[in-house]
Amino acid sequence: MPSSKTPNSAKPSVLGPRIGAHVPTSGGLAKRALGYAKTIEAESIQIFASSPRAWAMPTPDPAADLAFRNGAADMDISTYIHASFLINLGSPTVATYENSLAATEYSLKRGGDLGALGVVIHTGSAVNEDYVEKSWKQIHDGMMPILENLPDDAPFLLLEPTAGQGQSLVKKINEVEKYLIALEYHPKVGICLDTCHVFAAGHDISKKGGMNETLELLISVATADRIKLVHANDSMDVCGALKDRHQSIGQGHIGTEPFRELMQHPAMQNVPLILETPGAEPEHGAEVQILKKLRAKK
Repeated sequence: MPSSKTPNSAKPSVLGPRIGAHVPTSGGLAKRALGYAKTIEAESIQIFASSPRAWAMPTPDPAADLAFRNGAADMDISTYIHASFLINLGSPTVATYENSLAATEYSLKRGGDLGALGVVIHTGSAVNEDYVEKSWKQIHDGMMPILENLPDDAPFLLLEPTAGQGQSLVKKINEVEKYLIALEYHPKVGICLDTCHVFAAGHDISKKGGMNETLELLISVATADRIKLVHANDSMDVCGALKDRHQSIGQGHIGTEPFRELMQHPAMQNVPLILETPGAEPEHGAEVQILKKLRAKK
């Protein structure tokens, strides 16, 4: 079997943030995911390494992994993994917590197998108001051994703040700091900023200067070098609605200008934007072009 090619991260970056989308893998990891990426002219992609709505952890196929890694390297595409939506490291339910730890560890391992630069997990919820402090302790106790055992070339664990509903552990951007404290500011921990989520949580990135204001707040609590990925989504709902409903770029309440503002921020020049919006190749291809045009504006 041929050896894997140079990881895609080693190739020269495009000028400014890479732009792409979450892509499907059904029909073959390399064939479907990379074929989709080629069609929409993506520079970066996100995939699921297992079912997003189940705890199942499929046995890897080394040949398929190698084909994907080599194909991504040939296309100069950087890859990210989104772990299961079921993961909630702050859950008071023992089975959910234990499954969350196992699924996070599995996803980090699969990220390494596939040459991914980061693995995204949602920051989750304490579920019950009186469980918040216990949540932070169990996150620390369960995750630190996993992080400490990661090899140097492992992908980053990327924390994605949610839309602020219920007993979310990260309701507003400034609360990211609590998660970083729980994980002892481990060097393998980064942040994935979802534009729909922060808007839903009450950060008005739609107003002029609002995106810069939100980015500066995130930088103040997490530092710029921890921001590793952006989920670029418009919102079906108004600011502060606490609803996680993604809309196509420019067709929701955020609009297009905030994404130009985001891509012009000095800290975001090497942070990829991944679409998680409705539709498939035709819609995502059009949105990739919208973002590329906004990237080119000075």
